[in-house]
Amino acid sequence: MKFFYWTMVFVMAATLLPSAFYMGLYVFTGSDVALDRARKFWNFLRVFTLLAFNITVWGNVLVGAWELMR
Repeated sequence: MKFFYWTMVFVMAATLLPSAFYMGLYVFTGSDVALDRARKFWNFLRVFTLLAFNITVWGNVLVGAWELMR
């Protein structure tokens, strides 16, 4: 599971940092392209965060069910 956690940390950081960068670029320049990119990266971040949460929760449920059946 440690590999999964570190992979998800990397993926989340890889989408959060560009989102924050483009949001800052939008704030200082007012460019609509920067806002569009920030929104897209933010949506990807939400998807990956929910995916990580669901895999963690259901992974623990499956492990618990496996232990109960053994």
